[in-house]
Amino acid sequence: MKTIRLTMAQALLRYLRAQEVEIDGKRQPILAGMFAIFGHGNVAGLGEALAAAADDFPTYRAQNEQSMAHAAIAFAKAQNRRRILGCTTSVGPGATNMLTAAAVAHVNRLPLLLLPGDIFANRRPDPVLQQIESFGDATLSANDCFKPVSRYWDRITRPEQLLSSLPQAMRVLTDPVDCGPVVLCLPQDVQTEATDYPVDFFAPKLHHWRRPAPDATELARAVDLLRAAKAPLIIAGGGVKYSEAGAALRAFAEAHDLPIAETQAGKGVLPWDHQLQMGGIGVTGTTAANDLAREADCILAVGTRLQDFTTGSHALWGARLIQLNTAAFDAVKQNAQPLVADAKVGIEALGAALKGWRSPAAWGQRALAGAAAWNKIVEARTSAAANPGNALPSDAQVLGAVNRSADAQDIMINAAGGMPGELHKLWRAHRPEGYHLEYGYSCMGYEIAGGLGIKLAHPDRRVIVFVGDGSYLMMNSEIVSSVMMGAKLDIIVTDNSGFGCINRLQQACGGKPFNNLFEDVKRVRDVKIDFAAHARAMGALAEKVTSIAELEAALARAKTQDRTSVIVIDTDPLNSTADGGAWWDVPVPQVSTRAEVTKARAGYDKALAGRD
Repeated sequence: MKTIRLTMAQALLRYLRAQEVEIDGKRQPILAGMFAIFGHGNVAGLGEALAAAADDFPTYRAQNEQSMAHAAIAFAKAQNRRRILGCTTSVGPGATNMLTAAAVAHVNRLPLLLLPGDIFANRRPDPVLQQIESFGDATLSANDCFKPVSRYWDRITRPEQLLSSLPQAMRVLTDPVDCGPVVLCLPQDVQTEATDYPVDFFAPKLHHWRRPAPDATELARAVDLLRAAKAPLIIAGGGVKYSEAGAALRAFAEAHDLPIAETQAGKGVLPWDHQLQMGGIGVTGTTAANDLAREADCILAVGTRLQDFTTGSHALWGARLIQLNTAAFDAVKQNAQPLVADAKVGIEALGAALKGWRSPAAWGQRALAGAAAWNKIVEARTSAAANPGNALPSDAQVLGAVNRSADAQDIMINAAGGMPGELHKLWRAHRPEGYHLEYGYSCMGYEIAGGLGIKLAHPDRRVIVFVGDGSYLMMNSEIVSSVMMGAKLDIIVTDNSGFGCINRLQQACGGKPFNNLFEDVKRVRDVKIDFAAHARAMGALAEKVTSIAELEAALARAKTQDRTSVIVIDTDPLNSTADGGAWWDVPVPQVSTRAEVTKARAGYDKALAGRD
């Protein structure tokens, strides 16, 4: 057997670079590059290997470990999980900074490769700098914190362990069911140790995503339910996008006259103006979609894990549910009839079995009328002329201006605060990849870093980032990276002087405004942040606007700029779109001295009774 002598870090990188995937008939490396922030735990080992490969393999210097992992997540999502970016950090705080991002990837079922440095396997320097010591277990390090948020976790304590660990890592990263974070902990001494590896271990390997077909019995039961339905509805989730099943779902819906509602992850599967497009479903859903869900007698959910925002905390519908999902874990939720299959293959199988069947014409007319009425609401809420007399524009007006300025191929990204709800209801998406919401974990700080990842995935597309002032303050440093790398972003900062979304929720639950808006926090002086000046200090072009008209002009200028542009606008912290939506289970205290809380609790109890 022919062998080659390599350090563990060199072998790791060589193997990863040999893994390939076919996209549009072209073989490409699965690993598109590596984000790295070096420290003593990885600079001499993996850092040396990356430097040796720098001529033909990109390594990116990020500014924050959490944000670089967010960028890698967004890159993978923008590539429909087919390609990834790796992330390496030193031992200790650099590693644990990535924990939040690992949770984001885990919740959203997205491939993420994390390569944190680890403590010495030989324990010569014990404790090493940045080591967390467990008094009762000497084998533990801070990297054990990743176990609950990993789909595959390993600590490589000998160089030859790569021979068994790396194939398992690739299995998870390329599996539609198990897809999620892979964490390979790399003791810094072992990274530098060499052994003789089989040469054929590094031969190029072409991976493909499995497309499991449905079980015949499950398919027959699902077909029977749909054929008997008088008011059927489709809910499209992110799995439709990842399976690249959008065209198949559209053809299926058109053939059988089935209206489609969309989760946050599934939004854009149909263009906004398609006659069967009902818009968002659930807590942040449209009236058109939610009314149909309440009236439906059969719901076909495709590629969704049915989180509480989608189901209205399990109170939105009482229809018989079919769950078409690659993961049996998801397919049996809510007492559903499971249909375990790839989204595209499953939809095509349903279409073939239902040939000639159409939903009742009256149901289709009901859906058309609801969609038309909702589109009038969208026009009214997003108009520059909405909210006459208000000192500050609403988030809806801001997104309306951005939506009107955007081209069909542009990609919009957001993650947290009040804007996701407004976008789910009001944003008019043209293409599946054009709407990028991280709402499984709703992670503040994902937005700008995620925008960078999307731009690396689609360098020829305009990437528009919506970020609130709260998320901006949490994580903004990858503006520097975007400028340095020439990865142009157009960033819109909506400044409502605090956590406006949670302030509204707090008051809806009867609480007084407390510790959310800056005006309601304990302080010794007021601070008004100049976000435009801050962004300029990081190399971006930036300006502050004071009206929707000024915003529209600034957006036009940003389109022509050669680098990241940041546009800041103050918005109303209390104004959100009341139209649409569904109940969300947020418990209210049973006992309080505030009459407002007591009243809110009575409303909560009533909602619970109606749910049951």
